[in-house]
Parts: sequence; C-alpha cells; structure tokens
Amino acid sequence: MRRRLAAGLALLVLIFGIFSIRLFQIQGVDAQAYAAMAVEAGTATSVVPAPRGQILDRSGEALAASVDGMTITADPSMTSAHAPKIAKILIDELGEDQLDYFETIDDLRKPNSRYLVLVRDVPAEDAQRATKAVRDADLTGIFTEKVALRSYPGGRLAANLLGYTDGEEKGVQGLESQYDSFLTGTDGSATYEVSPSGQRIPMADSTVQEMVPGSDVETTIDRDLQWYSDQRLADAVRSSGSDWGLALTMDVRTGQVVQLSQAPTFDPDSKESMEDHNTVSRYVQTVYEPGSVMKPITMAALADQGEITPDTQISVPSHLVIDKFRIADHWDHGRINLTAAGVIAQSSNLGTIIAAQQMDDDTMHDYLAKFGFGTKSGVELPGESQGILPDPSGWSRANHATISFGQGVSVTAMQMIRAIGAIANGGVMVEPSVVEGFVGPDGEKTAAKETKTRRVVSKEAASQVTRMMEAVTADDGTAPAAQIPGYRVAGKTGTAWRVNPDTGKYVRGQNTVSFIGYAPADKPRFVTYVVLDKPHRNAGGGSTAAPVFHDIMSMALERFGVPPTGSKPPKVAQDW
Repeated sequence: MRRRLAAGLALLVLIFGIFSIRLFQIQGVDAQAYAAMAVEAGTATSVVPAPRGQILDRSGEALAASVDGMTITADPSMTSAHAPKIAKILIDELGEDQLDYFETIDDLRKPNSRYLVLVRDVPAEDAQRATKAVRDADLTGIFTEKVALRSYPGGRLAANLLGYTDGEEKGVQGLESQYDSFLTGTDGSATYEVSPSGQRIPMADSTVQEMVPGSDVETTIDRDLQWYSDQRLADAVRSSGSDWGLALTMDVRTGQVVQLSQAPTFDPDSKESMEDHNTVSRYVQTVYEPGSVMKPITMAALADQGEITPDTQISVPSHLVIDKFRIADHWDHGRINLTAAGVIAQSSNLGTIIAAQQMDDDTMHDYLAKFGFGTKSGVELPGESQGILPDPSGWSRANHATISFGQGVSVTAMQMIRAIGAIANGGVMVEPSVVEGFVGPDGEKTAAKETKTRRVVSKEAASQVTRMMEAVTADDGTAPAAQIPGYRVAGKTGTAWRVNPDTGKYVRGQNTVSFIGYAPADKPRFVTYVVLDKPHRNAGGGSTAAPVFHDIMSMALERFGVPPTGSKPPKVAQDW
C-alpha cells in the first residue's frame, strides 16, 4: 500500500512539475509570442483602399474620378441554412445581371468556408440597400467591404483619350494607362479586435495604417469644347457614312491639345459595345495616307529654300506619266497656268509635282523629317505610331511625285496637326501635349514636362504658305465652307486613296477626306484637323470635312475669347 501511495504521489509530482515547467515557458520565456498569437486569433485586418487620382479638364472639372463602392461577401457557416431565401433577397435588390440564383445558393452553402466573395464593385448605395434587406429579414452572414469604383461623369466624353481601368483598377488604355503610376495610390489597413463570432468589438484597440490617395492628372482638354466636338464629329460620321472620324484642336503657341474627338467611341462606365475598332486611340495609333493636306508642307520646304512664292508661275499640263504611271488632277483640264497659290487653292497634284521637282529626294525627305514625319509626336500616349516615311534611297521618280501631294507616305493625325501647326506658328514646331501637370495628395502641383520647340522653316516661308492657304478658303477656293465671319482662315483640303490593309493596294472609290486649318490666319491661335475615313463616294475635304472644321474652330475661338484681328485677307492671284 505504501509503495502504491509513494508511486502515485511521485506521478502527481511529475505531472505538476511538467505543467509548472510548461507554464513557466508560456508565461516567462515565450510570453510575448503567445500573447501575439492570442491577439491575432481575436483580430481581423481589412484593407483601406486608396482612391485613384482624378483626371481633370483644364478648368479642374472631373473627367474620370473614383466613387465609393462595395464588395459583398458571405460567411457560409452562417448562411447555409437559409441560402435560398438570402439568394432571392440579394437578386431582388441587385438584379440578375449581378448574381445567378442557383450559383449564389451553392456559394452560400459552401462547406468548410467562413469567407467568400459574392459580387464585386457594387455601388455603395446598392450594396447597403441589399445588406439591409437581408438584416431586415432577420438573416445573417452577409457583409460588405469598401472599394473604390472608377466613374466617368461625361460618359463617352473624350473616352478614347481617357481610356479605362480593369477590374483591379489598373489603367488599360489612354491616360489611365499612360499615367497609371501617378493615379494609383497606396492602400492602407485597419486591424481591430473581434469576438469569437467575428463581430468587431466596440471600443476595443485597433491599429490603422493610413492610405495615400493617388495623384490627380490635369489635362489640357476643355470639357465644353470637347463635348461639342464629340457631338459634331459623330453627326458628320453618321451623315457621311464614314467608317470613322477624328477631330483635333491644338493651341499653335503652346502645343496644348484642347479637344480630341473620335467617332465611333465607347462608354467607359458601362463598358458596353467595347471593341478594338472603337477603343483604339486613332489619333496616335491609326496611320493613313493624308493626301493633299501634305501640299502645304511641300510648299513650305520650297519657300524655305527660296524656290517659290505665292506668285510663282507654274504651267500645269493635263496629266503626267511618271514611271509608266498616269497622274492627273481631280478635275479634267488641258494645260493651265496657275500660281503657287493657285496650285494650293485648287489642290492641283500636277502643279505640286512640278514645283517639287526643284528638290531632290534627300532634300524632300529631310524636310518631311524636320516636320516630324516618321517620328512620334511626343504627346506621350500609349501605342503611338511613328507613321511611315520611306527612306529616300528607295524612292522612284513616281514616289517623289506622289509623296509631294501626300500619297506614298503614312501619318497619324497628331503628326499632321503638329506639322501644320508649325507653319501657323511662324515656322516653329511645338511638341503637342494633352497633360498640363499633376496634383499630389498634399495639393502640391507639378508640371508634366517642358514644352519642346524647334524651328523647321523660316518665318517668311511660313508666312508665304499661309497666304497660299488663305486662298483655299476664299470664295473661289476648294473650301469656302471653312470661312468664319470676322476671321481670316488658312486651310487645306485633303482627299487620299485608301489602302486596303490586307492587300496593301489602293482601292479606287474609297477615300480618306480631311480638312486642316488655323485661325486667325494673321495671328494664329488654334489649328483644327478633321478626318473622315471612307465616306460616301461624293464626299470631299471641302464639302464634308470643312463644315465640321468651321463649327469646331468657331466654338474654340469663342470659348477662349479670341477676337477677330479686323484685317482682310490679301488678294492672291491664282492664275496668270
């Protein structure tokens, strides 16, 4: 008996000893580690999303902004018993486009799960209404998490410039993509104590790591002018039956693009009917042959060399055969006598070819390169093309001839407006821009970049070409529809054969028509370029694109308070 008692006592002492040693380890040696584990077991951490920066117009109006949204989640251990009832309530409140009834029931009954996402990116008001309806039915297990949703207050307004974001708030196209690192903020977090049921304990300790909002991007776009131009261009594309259209307006002095329209376009809010053909930024990504809007560039190169003036006499034949190719004008005529101004005013291909023969291949190529063709515009938008300017070593006589009037060379609209803008700006090219600067979370403003300029032709050469281009908008020119009462307008029409992208060959009867011009011609402020691709057969730059130019330029001059200069355009002889 004594031995059994002694053995039992020894066993008890051993057991108590083991517990004592373990207790000493927990409370003394590993106290902090176990305390942390206890806290962690009774805490929850949630992300505090940082709002994405806004994209603003030049007056500070929001073109893209972040609004409050919510993700709706569920705890299946709490919803399993009443899954059908909860699913019906949620679908009644949110709609069948957000949730599928049977899939939702399966999610709400998911075994061995305490957390799953039912639907993401729900407007805060809708999410709160849905969760309240669940609570009002005395049901539990449905929760919400705050998220930031991207919103575009103008809908389709400047959509191709702004771009859009994906489900993770990552910029996909346009400014959203180009300046994603500036717009994206740094998320914060909140850690707080919870009860065994997962509910937050009021007044308990919590730790918050502050989020840092993204920076705002200030654009050069004028919202009202943009809206009007979007509508006017869309109407022109519909009425002319064009595949697509572009309209751009740039301040010739600063390079700031104040309006940038494209049709057809898309709605980045609904993301409906989003396809490659309407989400691409055509003004920097689509290349095409510009046609006769290139003729002022040829004339500027000649004038800069002292080879031509508006009054230079040019004898224009009925046609030319070069490298076995027959080239003619857009109207039938015998031999006619035109001045250089008349060649531009009447848009004579033959007159331009004859004038351009005073330059060899290398010289013409060098001037085209100086005007920015074959290089990116510097506007800093994603996916920009540098166009196609063939190396002069491979030019034939026919290449030299057709390139002089805008066929055989491919450009983007941004390159074209930059080049003509240089003539308007007295021969000085200004790099175009669509972003003026950034506003940080602390309100500090920083400039986007320093504007780059360079002289491409002399001031006198630019002035002479302006006189030629004013003849285009005269009553006897090819684009009297571009006239703006009270203002002198210089411009040029363009009609180019379209190239079939599959065969690489021209398609007769299919054209790209355009008009580019600036005003006031004697003190230029804005240059506007309108392009319509594949309109109906009878469409021309003067009849189809020039009226769009007239309307957009008229509003730009009015919006920015540009007064008429009061001078009359000089009379320039078109023939001799």
